[in-house]
Amino acid sequence: MSFLQSHVLAFESRRQQEMAELIRINGGQPFVAPALREVPLEENPAAFEFAADLFAGKFEMAIFLTGVGTRLLQRVLATREPENRFLDALRKLTVVARGPKPMAVLREWQVPVAVAVPEPNTWRELLQAIAGHKEVSVALQQYGRPNPELIAGLAAQGRNTISVPVYQWALPENTAPLAEALQRLIAGRFQSAIFTTSVQVDHFLNFAQQKGQRAEALAALREIFIASIGPTCTEALLAHGLKPALEPSHPKMGVLVREAGLAFHSGIATNSETEPEASAT
Repeated sequence: MSFLQSHVLAFESRRQQEMAELIRINGGQPFVAPALREVPLEENPAAFEFAADLFAGKFEMAIFLTGVGTRLLQRVLATREPENRFLDALRKLTVVARGPKPMAVLREWQVPVAVAVPEPNTWRELLQAIAGHKEVSVALQQYGRPNPELIAGLAAQGRNTISVPVYQWALPENTAPLAEALQRLIAGRFQSAIFTTSVQVDHFLNFAQQKGQRAEALAALREIFIASIGPTCTEALLAHGLKPALEPSHPKMGVLVREAGLAFHSGIATNSETEPEASAT
């Protein structure tokens, strides 16, 4: 069943070992090559400007997009302010959590969450979830790159939004696994690829570009089964001409791998022309 002992490429970073184990459990042979690392901004005046405005009562709503960013923001501010001051200020606002990861952090801090964005937790669901709220002054915890669609959507709702950058994304310090993944992919040694964030798509293809092999990487990806964690990741894939074969019923890593394995197996069973072990070495 599932991946039929075929070779599966993934790009997970923080949960690399868990991803590899999930692929094994679901009958695949994993090769996990981290495609990104989260780099805290060494100097973050915007965070401290946000804090000054927050403590002065200038915000009505705070939106948290990622668990890592939520926690890092608190750590940055705690270098200058008492740790509880930030949390006490948040308790006076309408707090919005985009998904389960920022929700878990806020619950840990005992900060009430007024709006929990439903799955698949994209900017579209976020805007829909807060549409009935009247707050105008909004602080947005930004992740590794701007989200112009979300910013535009908040403006269209009549909100004044201040973005607070906390970290940025870069390639891993050790890119050897990524280089090996690229060569194996081009050589036809993978039958599936799993993407758990849109940044993985961009970083891997940018890395291939640096190696002068972007076209080859895209061509190879078009020949294999691609699974995407959800709509935002799928949009990134489609922007590069890559159409994923699967989005999971829930945007969770375990669900993604399990359903990807089942879909891969189903595709093999109904297409006798595809033999997953034929190109594996």
